[in-house]
Amino acid sequence: MAEPAEPGAVATLDEAPDAPRRAAAPDPTAAAFFDVDNTLLRGASIFWFARGLAAHDYFTTRDLLGFAWKQLKFRASSTEDTEDIASARDSALAFVAGRRVDEIVTHGERIYDELLAVRIWSGTKAFAQLHLNAGQRVYLVTAAPVELARLLARRLGLSGALGTVAETREGVYTGRLVGEILHGPAKAEAIRALAEREGLDLDRCVAYSDSINDLPMLTAAGGAVAINPDSSLRRLARERGWEVHDFRTGRRAARYALPMAAALAISVGYAYHRRRR
Repeated sequence: MAEPAEPGAVATLDEAPDAPRRAAAPDPTAAAFFDVDNTLLRGASIFWFARGLAAHDYFTTRDLLGFAWKQLKFRASSTEDTEDIASARDSALAFVAGRRVDEIVTHGERIYDELLAVRIWSGTKAFAQLHLNAGQRVYLVTAAPVELARLLARRLGLSGALGTVAETREGVYTGRLVGEILHGPAKAEAIRALAEREGLDLDRCVAYSDSINDLPMLTAAGGAVAINPDSSLRRLARERGWEVHDFRTGRRAARYALPMAAALAISVGYAYHRRRR
């Protein structure tokens, strides 16, 4: 079972109205699934994590630039390009191979404080808090390493996280994956498995993402919200009547849609009744 969510304080928001703080009674069959990169956090979480490790001489600046380029190609692609996925996978594994898990996790705490916390979109964080306040569970679903995903979830007071799993032996990373990168259709498969395991009703769940690559996850949930969307997802969201929130402009989210609490109720309610018809 997922660990219970810890109370998560919502800071004063520039992009969105404050979320109510009082939690409702548990709603055990509803949940929200959030992509991380450019949805919850500005940029690629794995790049900032790698940058933090580079500051401690894990690898050279040249290595970091090469890693960044491979990750950029992978994340910018709108297709399941096998070569780009393999390249991104291998580059991500290379910088932890032979390192101890506890060592990487310890560095992760520092990197969160120094590089990641300031890059959290407060508007997206407020949406997550609204789900928590409604008694629902909130999960991060990301191609980033599961250790990083769990760190973000824990520090934000969320319920849990799904991420890419690196193989370990005796507490040391081997440089291989368990399965494949959690990307595209794999995210949809992961939330379906989580729903079955945790007793969630996907018709009552909402998925949030910035990328058209996450369309399988967005359509697996009963409701979908586009956050800071790429052009393809923005166009599709408008065609399908999904909510669109872009926090990159500096405008308040209220200019884009209804107040956030009402938007949450509409997302969940509309999706549920649509699926019942």
